[in-house]
Amino acid sequence: MLAKTFASAVYGVDAATITIEVNVGGEGKMNYIVVGLPDNAVREAIPRIETAVKQTRYRMPRARVVFNLSPADIRKEGTGYDLPMAIGVLASSGQILNTDKLKDYIIMGELSLDGSLLPVRGALPIAIQARKEKFKGIILPTQNAREAAIVSDLQVIGADNLREVVEFIDGKIWIEPTFVDTREEFANNQQKNEYDFADVKGQENIKRSLEIAAAGGHNVILIGPPGAGKTMLAKRMPTILPPLSLHEALETTKIHSVAGKLSKNSSLIYQRPFRAPHHTVSDVALVGGGSNPQPGEISLAHNGVLFLDELPEFKRTVLEVMRQPMEERRVTISRSKLSVTYPASFMLVASMNPCPCGYFNHPEKECVCAPGVVQKYLNKISGPLLDRIDLHVEVTPVSFNELSSEKRTDNSTAIRERVLRAREIQAKRFESKPGLYSNAQMEAQLVQEICKITDAGKNLLSRAMQKLQLSARAYDRIIKVSRTIADLAGSEEIKTEHLAEAIQFRSLDRENWGA
Repeated sequence: MLAKTFASAVYGVDAATITIEVNVGGEGKMNYIVVGLPDNAVREAIPRIETAVKQTRYRMPRARVVFNLSPADIRKEGTGYDLPMAIGVLASSGQILNTDKLKDYIIMGELSLDGSLLPVRGALPIAIQARKEKFKGIILPTQNAREAAIVSDLQVIGADNLREVVEFIDGKIWIEPTFVDTREEFANNQQKNEYDFADVKGQENIKRSLEIAAAGGHNVILIGPPGAGKTMLAKRMPTILPPLSLHEALETTKIHSVAGKLSKNSSLIYQRPFRAPHHTVSDVALVGGGSNPQPGEISLAHNGVLFLDELPEFKRTVLEVMRQPMEERRVTISRSKLSVTYPASFMLVASMNPCPCGYFNHPEKECVCAPGVVQKYLNKISGPLLDRIDLHVEVTPVSFNELSSEKRTDNSTAIRERVLRAREIQAKRFESKPGLYSNAQMEAQLVQEICKITDAGKNLLSRAMQKLQLSARAYDRIIKVSRTIADLAGSEEIKTEHLAEAIQFRSLDRENWGA
């Protein structure tokens, strides 16, 4: 007897429906055959299914069983096919009497040996694809139910074990579909922040630079001695960025779902991501890849912040692979039979010491590095990468008077309000440009079209270009930053003072800096 169940395979951040055909009987000796380009994890499903079926007090047929995973030219990977294959075996062997429901549901789940269900990756894109293909619902482990229930107009059935799924399909029990009021939950959880800029004493000029970065979506690098507060400031960056829109939250959640980074029983990601990989990270872990391509740190930071602490300590090859994704805001991973694209629109916040000992240019402590070592240390970061970082900010140590001061400073809410006003100006400016949301995303042609500069401003830029030996890309970055500074000031035109402030953020472009 032939039975069909439906499952799903995730490629990139999208899913494709897989038909699992199971035939019990036919000629030949008793064995289990899996065809349709399965990987080792799918082949290993057979002993898991056999044990789980017996533990749940059903029987595994003592006959020839063929599993066909269609379409047969797409590689099937992972353990999520355990449950639909088991249901197919029980339906094909006549142990499920009412098989009409099988055509209405996508079924996914990993089986443990006692028949309980373990969570799978990619529940959200799978649910989105199920609704797109007009399935009535999706059956999956309880731990994934809230994640899938974000998708409206889809019946999400969360089950704890194989027996529950069989009895639900057979009509013996009813499992209440999981429901999530996405908009209400999103609204209630958006404002919860662990950090606040009010905790930072002093460093007003650094806060100003991060406010500019947040207002225009610019990349920033903080350079200063140990203990100056670089990491503390960077961790508070997401608190002044505009709140995630519902579309951005869904897009971000899809990536984390595919990577298996969502916590159990969670639904949406409400806060902008903050990813801080260690400097020993590999290039594959950073940009994504592997034999079964998975999103890397730059994609997990999509719509949020990627923080690279101790930037010169990262391997040069790791940093260089970021250059193209930083420009294109996406990364494409190609294999011989597969090519997947992950979004990677992140804000880069990097920090570094000015030298190996950390005290070059320190107002009180003396640098003990040998001559030429400082420049060699800075040269670990390539010029093309520095060109793609809009703001270079020198962080100085905080004095005792500032640390002990009772003076209240702007909190994250106050700074975010100013950032939001600047972003509203940009939203109106780019309303006819789909996919363009901030000044940092402008292409060179658009910069010339929108960012008009006075003659006095051109003279100032000309002198800066010559003195600092800036590249054409750095020139564009300065104009973009000055446009953001003008937006924060509520000015329609870019004034000379806006350009002057933007130019001072190119400190690492200075000739012989650190010599």
